Amino acid sequence: MIPQLQTKTETNIKLPLAFILFGLISFVTAQSLLWMNTAALSNGTFRMPDLWMAAHFLLLGWAVMVVMGAMYQLVPVAFLTPIWNERFGFIQFFITAAGVAGLSIALSLKPDAAIFAGSLAVIGILMFLFQIAMTLLKQKKANIMSWFVGGALVFLLLTIMAGIFLTWNLAFGAIVDYDALFKSHLIFGLTGWFTLLIFGFSYKMVPMFSLSHGFAMKWAKGAFISYIAGLILMIAAVWSSASWLLTIGWGFLWIGFTGYVIDMREIVKKRIKKKLDQPFVFSLISIIFGWMIHTSALLMSIVGVTAVTAWSWMIYLYIMMWIIFSIMGYLYKIVPFLWWTHKYSGSVGKKNVPTLKEMIQEKWGTILFAAMTAGVVMLAVTAMLEMPGLVFTAQAFLTITSSLYVSSIVRVLTR
Repeated sequence: MIPQLQTKTETNIKLPLAFILFGLISFVTAQSLLWMNTAALSNGTFRMPDLWMAAHFLLLGWAVMVVMGAMYQLVPVAFLTPIWNERFGFIQFFITAAGVAGLSIALSLKPDAAIFAGSLAVIGILMFLFQIAMTLLKQKKANIMSWFVGGALVFLLLTIMAGIFLTWNLAFGAIVDYDALFKSHLIFGLTGWFTLLIFGFSYKMVPMFSLSHGFAMKWAKGAFISYIAGLILMIAAVWSSASWLLTIGWGFLWIGFTGYVIDMREIVKKRIKKKLDQPFVFSLISIIFGWMIHTSALLMSIVGVTAVTAWSWMIYLYIMMWIIFSIMGYLYKIVPFLWWTHKYSGSVGKKNVPTLKEMIQEKWGTILFAAMTAGVVMLAVTAMLEMPGLVFTAQAFLTITSSLYVSSIVRVLTR
């Protein structure tokens, strides 16, 4: 089944791999920084410079850079149109990598100078948005995936705009409501950019990895509309301080996410491939985690939970168990496919080549994914119970597990 994904729209493998390798380094860096700051995690003190640095290495350095790399490979395959300009993509990589690293470090060492390093990251992200927009404009016919990806890109733009204002406030003083702007930054980035993007590409990758046919995707349009409505209501709520509006917003997000879950369930049920690859199963499990977190957040909003620590750890679980786990699972499939296609696709039938399954250590991946899940749950629970010794142990465990995950991905490139 591998050759069916090869098209004349393939991207130079060096481009997506550059982003992915930078992301892998950032992932270990972020976990190590969190390990060095477990005292703050134990106290529930999240708004501090060192944790800002860790968060931006995790979300910008790891998640955004990996997603960019994956999109350089997946957009041509999913939309059957080549990347607009690969050389432009390489330039964008170096600018974005320098900007992300500079911004993350500046947020810890000199927050009032973060706007200068952040400007470079903004330029890089704007270049990426331009690249993808020019690529999608060449698409002959838009589909529901186009709407999800397009919506995600809009929210990425809003995220960096909010980020610019936040760093401006750090450098030159408040010009707007900082708290509302900070919450908007989180909503735009986490629930807007990342979630809509995962939705969109799941409608392509879940059928592809499970070999599914004959599914309807009847909830896709409703999920998109409902989730967008929820995002708009939540932004309105944080600026108006209307808690009832926030609850309604969570309700719409829950409806949208539930529609997405129903569609994914139908796709998996109609698969031809009876035994799914374990890394892909981890991505499917992250969908369940995402739904559980949306449900918990809705219930917390309904009963009126206002404790900052409780919501902070809910955001952490949202980031790790929905966004990061989704990326980790899909990356375990994407990198072997990228490398196999680059190194062996031209040799099929001419000499013995490894199968795609032989490119990865699937059982080892299963152990790592289970360990990551246990570590994240242990960290959140022990932190909320204010058990600093166990918090330190849990984050140390996550740092080691993350390093092993990265080494297992890099190992593929030696095959």
